[in-house]
Amino acid sequence: MHDRARRTVLAVAAAAALFGAAARADLKIAYIDPLSGGAASAGLSAQKHIAFFTDRINAQGGLNGEKITVLSYDNKVSPQESLIMLKKAIDEGARIIMQGNGSSVAHAITDAVLKHNERNPGKEVLFFNYAAIDPALTNEKCHFWHFRFDADVDMKMQGLTDFIARDRNIRKVYLINQDYSFGKAVAAAATKMLAAKRPDIQIVGDELHPLQKVQDFSPYVAKIKASGADTVITGNWSNDMLLLFKAGKDAGLNVNWFTYYGGGLGSVPAIGRDGVGHLKHITEHHKNVLPQLLPEEVAFHQRFPDKADELFYWRLRNLFVMLEAAAKKAGSNEPAKLARALEGMKMDTPLGPMEMRADNHQLLQPLFVSTLSDKTKYDVEGSGLGFVTDAKIDADKTALPTTCKMQRP
Repeated sequence: MHDRARRTVLAVAAAAALFGAAARADLKIAYIDPLSGGAASAGLSAQKHIAFFTDRINAQGGLNGEKITVLSYDNKVSPQESLIMLKKAIDEGARIIMQGNGSSVAHAITDAVLKHNERNPGKEVLFFNYAAIDPALTNEKCHFWHFRFDADVDMKMQGLTDFIARDRNIRKVYLINQDYSFGKAVAAAATKMLAAKRPDIQIVGDELHPLQKVQDFSPYVAKIKASGADTVITGNWSNDMLLLFKAGKDAGLNVNWFTYYGGGLGSVPAIGRDGVGHLKHITEHHKNVLPQLLPEEVAFHQRFPDKADELFYWRLRNLFVMLEAAAKKAGSNEPAKLARALEGMKMDTPLGPMEMRADNHQLLQPLFVSTLSDKTKYDVEGSGLGFVTDAKIDADKTALPTTCKMQRP
């Protein structure tokens, strides 16, 4: 071979190798959630969690040699905006889509992901749902490309109503929730489960309000007071939770609060000591679950030292631990191979075993019902108040029947 020809061949080979290396330079994860507006506190908090866990993976060499790059998109809790962001993310090379805040958004994304994957074989994307918990998403709307890492509405309500059923002092319950698929699912689950477990309990109100648009909850609180309720059940989150607490505190509302997100960012400082002994929530983690903080919590606090920055989304920790394990098991970061590796995966965690159900892609993990207290080792957001465990529900005990009929490629 002539020198010129040899140099040409070598140059082409080098360019091809360089192009291949660039193509494999990173694994892009698109994060689509509210980063502005009334729900921004939840979205920005999760964004910090994602940065924390992906940086830890990248520091260890990434996944199968690929570093993770996170692309963030502000959807303002809008399904329509989310679909625009989803298309942009896929066009920019994202192979994993992450979203959590707003089941209405999750419905739009999961449908779009399924359609995209059916129309673009070999260019599929995965949808990792860390907080959108309408049960339909892993029942009639389930599909191979969607995985949920948070317990669904019914799983959580099962735990809350089991606790309520044992408290004979609870006689009148008021339901107040956000007016979209998630809030409606919370109300429906509470009504059904209370009727089965405590038919003597009277539901004295069932209120739905606009999502992240109410600035003053005092009219709603006035209705709760007028109803004579001794207990409120709510799935409210972000501003809708803390503003409801604030209005209740200002009005001197004396009730038990059974919540999904009563420990979310800003909520405990909003309710203050009025919540001691009265505010309960069900979560996969809280700071006093174990006698000492977990290593991830300590490292997170060091990375984000502001008192408002705490490791709240333990399920995001579980998500990335499972993603690492799936990538190692598959020996690939291709979405289809990752999905097959995730199906049925079982892992031990510091809080107990967890399992990704193969039949509907719903994560089973330990859940904790806890109560706000002024006598805890670790507090929330520097408030001097923290949560104490009332009951632990092992992962296998959280499983509920599913109507999912999974079709695999």
